[in-house]
Amino acid sequence: MELNEALWLETIDVQVLLRLGVATLAGLLLGLDRELKGYDAGLRTHGLVALSASLMTVVSIALFHQLGGAKSSLDPLRVIEGMAAAIGIIAAGLIIVKGGEVRNLTTAAHIWLTAGIGIASGAGYFAVVLIAAGLALAMLVLLRFVERRLPTVEDADAPD
Repeated sequence: MELNEALWLETIDVQVLLRLGVATLAGLLLGLDRELKGYDAGLRTHGLVALSASLMTVVSIALFHQLGGAKSSLDPLRVIEGMAAAIGIIAAGLIIVKGGEVRNLTTAAHIWLTAGIGIASGAGYFAVVLIAAGLALAMLVLLRFVERRLPTVEDADAPD
């Protein structure tokens, strides 16, 4: 059996550590919102999703270059396609429909976004990571504030 050359600690550089670390930190920040609200998918889940997405992205890029780069028929984007499908399945498993009510839809979207941020971090798109995480956190905070002030269905149906 022929394998690619093994890489050890001396091959791990600041870029790899930074990509994995930024993804994990962003995932933890996104998971904090879910954790504070008492949802099952909280800090650990979001941190692990972001880290694993970043790890798979880093490894697929490294393998692409190690095994021939542009001269080969390898496509590291196929790993991202597989991750998208897998995260979609995980997110779908979080969604519960009971009695006409849908639950955990925001948490599922959160997991999907966290994986996307992990992929972006693994690819080294740190500005995209900061913008996406910032927008997500701003939406979660600002929209919670707005939703509290919107009239509920019961309020709309109440007689004047």
